[in-house]
Amino acid sequence: MKTTAITSRLDGLGGAKWELHLKARDMIAAGADIVEMTIGEPDVPAPATLMDTAVSSMRDGRTGYSDGRGENNLRTALAERYTATIGRDFKPDNFLCFPGTQTALFTVMMGVAEAGDEVLVGDPMYATYEGVVRASGANMIPVPLRPEHGFRMQAADLEKRITPRSRAILLTSPHNPTGAILTATDIEEIGVLAVKHDLWIISDEVYEQLVFDGSTFVSPLANSAFADRVIAVSSISKSHAAPGFRSGWCVASTEFCDTLLPVSETMLFGNQPFIADMTEQAVREGSPVAEGMRTRYAARAVKLHDRLSQETSLTVHQPEAGMFAMINVASTGLDGQAYAENLLENGGVAVMPGTSFGATMSDWVRVALTIDDSDFDRAIERIVTHANSLQRNVA
Repeated sequence: MKTTAITSRLDGLGGAKWELHLKARDMIAAGADIVEMTIGEPDVPAPATLMDTAVSSMRDGRTGYSDGRGENNLRTALAERYTATIGRDFKPDNFLCFPGTQTALFTVMMGVAEAGDEVLVGDPMYATYEGVVRASGANMIPVPLRPEHGFRMQAADLEKRITPRSRAILLTSPHNPTGAILTATDIEEIGVLAVKHDLWIISDEVYEQLVFDGSTFVSPLANSAFADRVIAVSSISKSHAAPGFRSGWCVASTEFCDTLLPVSETMLFGNQPFIADMTEQAVREGSPVAEGMRTRYAARAVKLHDRLSQETSLTVHQPEAGMFAMINVASTGLDGQAYAENLLENGGVAVMPGTSFGATMSDWVRVALTIDDSDFDRAIERIVTHANSLQRNVA
């Protein structure tokens, strides 16, 4: 029987990008000794106090229908937090609440782009970005993020790809998968282009609280010259190690939120009140687990870089934030896909091929920094042994 055009537009996206991860899971289930470094699950549970709040809220009867914008107590907390951190005045009506950043991105994209439009996205990118763009009917236009620029989007590369059909720029800072952070100058130059060509700026800021020491996060929301065209999305998934609770939001001008509200209400009609109460607590009190995650992930990234640089021909890009590191495997004579498959089969480590995140990453793989230290050390030993074996074959 016939299905709609959106199913064709999304064919091959979604779970298809995670084929190697799923293969590794099957091998583990069959008894294979595999160290899994494919996905970024936080290495600690969500704070018990948040779970206590959610349970208490349910018992207090906060299980009814939600405000379509999201519960007012949560939006008030978000307004106060963003006013304090961004330095501009935010009100509750500057926010819409969603079940996670993914839903927020999907809804926002439906509000800014449609068939025949173009959305400019950095390549590499988070694996679902192509799907949220294509779901709207728009075309995704990759903008290469170059290693020599620290994988930060450059205005010159962006401008070459802007056409009369361009409608939005999708930014991620801190970036997944590379851990790069846009500087204030980067954002200023991108904002100038957005104003010149009347483009929206969509800013995915979910890793904001996982910035490593020595680096600084800057939001496009902070620049008053173009803040009215910025739509930021975020959640408590990463900051509070709570991805399964699915609690996120978008922040934008009141006019945009008012316009997008019917789209949001048609799809989901707000987030669950008991989850909103838990998220309000998370926003007001901050994260008791973010600092520990930042410290551990940064230390693991340094260890990975030092070991592989000293003992193999592999090249590690040092992340500034987030849960991942990128490894260039070109010296092995294999591309990223072949290397990841070979490492899984012959080295006992599961990593993600770079091409799961964009065409520019054909010589790269992504590794998660979120596994515990003993498993991480075991993975490094296996990667070193495997790389040197491959290098001997190349020689």
